[in-house]
Parts: sequence; structure tokens; C-alpha cells
Amino acid sequence: MNLHPHLKVCGLTKTEQIQELIGMKADFLGFIFYEKSPRYVLNHLGLQDIANIEHSGKTGVFVNEKIDQIVEIAEKAHLNYIQLHGDENQDFTIELRKKLSPEIKIIKVIRIGHDAAENRNKIQQIINSPLSTLNYLLFDTDSKAFGGTGKQFDWIVLNAFEIPLPYFLSGGISEENIENIKFLHQKPFALDINSKFEIEPGNKDINRIKRFQSILHKKESQRDKLL
Repeated sequence: MNLHPHLKVCGLTKTEQIQELIGMKADFLGFIFYEKSPRYVLNHLGLQDIANIEHSGKTGVFVNEKIDQIVEIAEKAHLNYIQLHGDENQDFTIELRKKLSPEIKIIKVIRIGHDAAENRNKIQQIINSPLSTLNYLLFDTDSKAFGGTGKQFDWIVLNAFEIPLPYFLSGGISEENIENIKFLHQKPFALDINSKFEIEPGNKDINRIKRFQSILHKKESQRDKLL
């Protein structure tokens, strides 16, 4: 029984590490197309390099990018998922959905700050607003850098929301805090790891990712024994 969440490794820049992750059966490979990010993929790989990667979970991460640019990159890099990590609103996602190839799925990020409990109604409205155009949500720690901070938000606040779509959990996930997922009423569809599993920005610690993956599979095995 497959109870453990899927695994997304984001901020990839090195071909050999990407191939190792494919061998490890990582479910999603994240490529950041945000020039201000220290993990900006086009400083390391071309669109054709990404297109040549044989994987069904290639995810392009965009921050307040123009719709036509997203569509062009998605087509040239053969992306499977688009992750909107900026301030994109409902009108933006509706227009993107119209122009994007129908088989490409959209993930919308909702950034959670320290005042999430007080802004519960506002966040719930954001969660509900663009449902018809989205396939997944992603909850990440709010920051001016739009992610990649390695900082964790209080996951328990998610229990206050109705989450109508499968969601990715991001923001400072590590071996030390993964156990806290058990306190979430609605479990994440996938875990999105990045800066906690790096030697430096864009250079992943593959051995640490392997250890993390083994922890996830071990928890699945333990649950199977209880069922």
C-alpha cells in the first residue's frame, strides 16, 4: 500500500545529479526559471538539455513571469508541470490554462507567513479562488525570496483550512521534522525538498536525499504492518 507522499526535489542544475534522482525514482524534478534565484537553471542547462531528460515529473518553477514566456519554455523544455510561485492571480491562471498544452498540469503556491492563523479567512479565499484552472496546491514558507529559504512554517495551521486539491508541502523539510506530518489532518500528496538537501545552491547532497527517501519508505513499511 503506497501511503508515503511523493517526493519532489527542486532547484536542480546538474545533469549527473538529475540522472541519479531518476535512478532513485524521485517523482518530480524541479527546475527554477527565476533569474534572481541562486538556482536559476538556465545558468547551467539549456532548454534542450531539459527536454532531453526522460522523466514524467519535470516541473518548471516560475515567479511572476509573463504567460507567453512560460508557455514557450514549457514547450521547448518538454515540461510536465508548471509551478507558479509568485503573486499570480486567478485571471493569470485562467489565461495560462487556455494557452498551455492541456496535458501540462499547474501547481499554485500559497505562501504561509507567521500571521496565517489571524489571516485564516483570507488564505482560505486564496485556496478556493482558482480551483478550476489548477491541479495541485503547494504550501511554502512566505519570504521575499519566493522560497528556497530552508525555513519551516507552522504546518499545524494547515489543519484550519479546507484544502480541496492534493497539495505539495514545502519549506524547510528535513529528516528532523518529517515526523510532524502525522499531525496534519489532510496529508500532503508530495514533499518538496530543496535547500536543506544541498551542499551549496543547486548542488544537491544525493546521499542525504537517499537517507530521507529511505525514512519515507520505512514509515510506509511500518504503517503496512499496522494495517
